[in-house]
Amino acid sequence: MAKKPFHLQVVPSESNHYGVELFQDHFRKGNGVESLLVSKLDGPPLQCVTDRLLEALKKNGYRSMDLSRGRKTPFDLDEETGVRLGLLFVAVKPLRKLGRIEAISSLMNAMAAEEAYYWFAKCTSGEHSRRAQKSVRILLAEE
Repeated sequence: MAKKPFHLQVVPSESNHYGVELFQDHFRKGNGVESLLVSKLDGPPLQCVTDRLLEALKKNGYRSMDLSRGRKTPFDLDEETGVRLGLLFVAVKPLRKLGRIEAISSLMNAMAAEEAYYWFAKCTSGEHSRRAQKSVRILLAEE
């Protein structure tokens, strides 16, 4: 079985809540593997997309009850799942309007894999990544 290139780590926070951090493995010639943070998500944005997160975990062989505040072991995710979650996280992270977060989550779930990969690459690398993040929010939820 091939090594999965994305890892989701649960990060406990105050008052019995938690957040999540998504990492992507980058292979460096001669230096091995380096895990880079794609995005962190917590609070209301995380609560609004928990259904998508649970679907992603189930797709990768985990149970919904595996996602808990006390989990220490990261969830290993396949490439497409990691790309979709990463794009979702960077798109909804700065938002506070729940309707907008839900619209982005729903439309992103229906997005073709190629389109998700394109936007993920634009939104997570390069000097114009913030502009790309805003563009995907406008495209999906008319921000």
